[in-house]
Amino acid sequence: MTKELGLYIHIPFCASKCPYCDFYSLTDYNEKRDKFKTRYIDTLILHMEDYSPSAKSYTVNSIFIGGGTPSTIPITNMLDLIDGIYDNFTVSDDAEVTMEINPATVDLTMLKKLRGSGINRISFGMQSSCDNELRALSRIHNFEDFEISFSLARKAGFDNISADVMYGIPEQTKTSLRTTLERLCSLEPEHISLYGLKIEENTPFAQIKDSLQLPDEDDEFQMYMSSVKFLEEQGYKQYEISNFAREGYKCRHNLKYWNCEDYLGLGPAAHSYYNNTRFSFKNDVEMYVEALENVEQEFDLTDEYYEISASERVGEYIMLRMRLTDGINVDKFHELFGLDFEKLYGNFLAHYMKHGFIQKRMKNYSFTVNGMYVSNYILSEMLDFNEQAVSKIVSGIN
Repeated sequence: MTKELGLYIHIPFCASKCPYCDFYSLTDYNEKRDKFKTRYIDTLILHMEDYSPSAKSYTVNSIFIGGGTPSTIPITNMLDLIDGIYDNFTVSDDAEVTMEINPATVDLTMLKKLRGSGINRISFGMQSSCDNELRALSRIHNFEDFEISFSLARKAGFDNISADVMYGIPEQTKTSLRTTLERLCSLEPEHISLYGLKIEENTPFAQIKDSLQLPDEDDEFQMYMSSVKFLEEQGYKQYEISNFAREGYKCRHNLKYWNCEDYLGLGPAAHSYYNNTRFSFKNDVEMYVEALENVEQEFDLTDEYYEISASERVGEYIMLRMRLTDGINVDKFHELFGLDFEKLYGNFLAHYMKHGFIQKRMKNYSFTVNGMYVSNYILSEMLDFNEQAVSKIVSGIN
């Protein structure tokens, strides 16, 4: 029986680096170094060829080209990349094919070529509709750029568009966030992602966090709660902590992560869950290119590599499935692991149900909206709560 696979392609190039971003991306590969970008795309195709034999038993039904800023790649190179995907993998006719785009980096001709190549979903990094907030984030676009790019994408034939919005960012208020959501919803995208700003270590924002003009914790909580309510009213159903979609437009690729399904990531810093193994590649684009161009030389591209034990599978499943509004179904949990979810976590679940953070609907346990907001804390406690007991119970499964 053919298995399904998600494919992630990492493009580590940006026009400029956002001060809050800790993803692996580089800004010193501008137009003068397009030759290196061509080499990088060729390298990705070589890596696809390496994995093509082991992927014969899979059908790729979701592709996500992320970054970085994929739209900074010359269009001819991007078309070569997409051809490489179809040459090396069996891609289903109805595959979801997403590309991340910065609103300031596309035109109609480019968008038409992308649509014609098979890309059928765009994810715009909008972040805010307020230009002062975009400047505070060091974004290279303004809201007018986004509106123009969105309109051009529709003209190019894209009928599945997502946009990212951030809350808790410098200079933002509850009113300005509401304005952003109203403006965005008026354009009628199919999908909206709502992310809270997190100050990551080793980013420019981390160095100046005490001087940033940020909303306080109470305002940030109210921003999330009111945004969830507003988006629901506009027809965007929440299906994950940070994601909202109109009927039929959930992001199929990201659902693979949250459902613990197979995906293969290619490129420096890309992660995979493939053939019951988790692995990632080092954050070094120069090494990545050199290693795949010169296979006779010894390069260790792998950053992490480990097989998933039975007890780890239980923990991962709980951590990822609880991100979804569907949560965990006790029958499905038993089918997958042979374990009684309620017996393992009954006392823990009862505590958080009593305080309004977890709910039970039929045979599903899931977070309430309040629980979603503090889910990282609750899940950390939940996975520690019965870790030793779970390990003992599943020790005979391996």
